[in-house]
Amino acid sequence: MGDLIKNDDRNMENTAQSEDAYRSIRGYVVDAQRQVYSAVNSAMVTAYWNIGKAIYEVCGENDRATYGKQILQYVSERLTAEFGKGYSIRNLRNMRRFYLMFQIRQTVSAELSWSHYQLLMRVEDENARNFYAQEAAKSGWSVRQLQRQINTMYYNRILASKDKDSVSAEIQTTVPKPEYETIIKDPYVLEFLDLPQNEHFYESDLEQALIDHLQKFLLELGRGFSFVARQKRITFDGRHFYVDLIFYNYILKCFVLIDLKTEDLTHQDIGQMQMYVNYYTREMMNEGDNPPIGLLLCADKSDTLVRYTLPEDNTQIYAAKYMAYMPTEEELKRELNLNEFEKLCDK
Repeated sequence: MGDLIKNDDRNMENTAQSEDAYRSIRGYVVDAQRQVYSAVNSAMVTAYWNIGKAIYEVCGENDRATYGKQILQYVSERLTAEFGKGYSIRNLRNMRRFYLMFQIRQTVSAELSWSHYQLLMRVEDENARNFYAQEAAKSGWSVRQLQRQINTMYYNRILASKDKDSVSAEIQTTVPKPEYETIIKDPYVLEFLDLPQNEHFYESDLEQALIDHLQKFLLELGRGFSFVARQKRITFDGRHFYVDLIFYNYILKCFVLIDLKTEDLTHQDIGQMQMYVNYYTREMMNEGDNPPIGLLLCADKSDTLVRYTLPEDNTQIYAAKYMAYMPTEEELKRELNLNEFEKLCDK
């Protein structure tokens, strides 16, 4: 009996060692595949940029004139015969357009695929296009994630923040500036939660939906966020209070406290968030941390109420609306323009 137990223990040990060996070796294979994919992707993007440059230099400004069409037709037929599909006249024109939109070679990132750039080329505004390209490379956005951020006007919502100059300056830099205002968007688009449109639901439902879709919510929040806790209890004088969601932003080096409100924001809600922020400032900050910020994510709000409830030198508490469905471009523009109008009226 004792020998059987020893054999079982030995077999379990061998199985564990085999599994460890497999995982270790698998890691090398996966790393190698990633490096190969990255190298191939970078070479392809570089080749397409150079092809676009060559077409532009040969065809000039108008590749649709008779001379340009003849050259494209000839090049397309020869390349297709030698290398197969992928070199149609339409694709060659896309490569030319790629070069024209990213003429400075350094602006073309090896981290982005040709599919990324095909999406980026649909963004007409140059500043927005460069912003999306840099954010996609820094944050490792997939093609689908990039498409969502473009569709929800991520750039425009960032510019609707209180510190446009810092946001605009960030587009030209590789390291983001640590201003709190640059990370707050208004509105936040939470269509991935699949919540019922124009129907009442509880704050607990919203919180649970955000937790269930945490990865997508982190994408909407922006760069640098990591999840810390939900329903974080704060207790003093025998009274318990609960912060809905706690994050830490490793770029800003601070805690971010989020309270969810499914109704119109009130001054009591703002006062409660002020208490949370004060508590974290005095009790929870670690050495090297910046002061925490509080974000009230609400169904609706009055910017004037927020302004007069908070002190004039407020830099820690912000309120933003959320939209539980994918808005149309017109709705988003109307929302952003309304925010700008309210801010002007508050001045």
